[in-house]
Amino acid sequence: MQVQGKYDAKAFLMEQMSRAQGMRLKRLSEEAYQPAQYDRELSCVEAARRIQVLEAEIELANSF
Repeated sequence: MQVQGKYDAKAFLMEQMSRAQGMRLKRLSEEAYQPAQYDRELSCVEAARRIQVLEAEIELANSF
């Protein structure tokens, strides 16, 4: 992100997944045996989407 030729750190940080999301996504990806779902460079939105998908998959697997 750039604002008048300068890097906008606040906008960048808002787009990055939070530390809590990262920890949750890493745990869920390991639990679901899908470690490739975790990536440190994900956006907040993409991390939230992957967390939701993994939680649904784990819930489905636990229902059997």
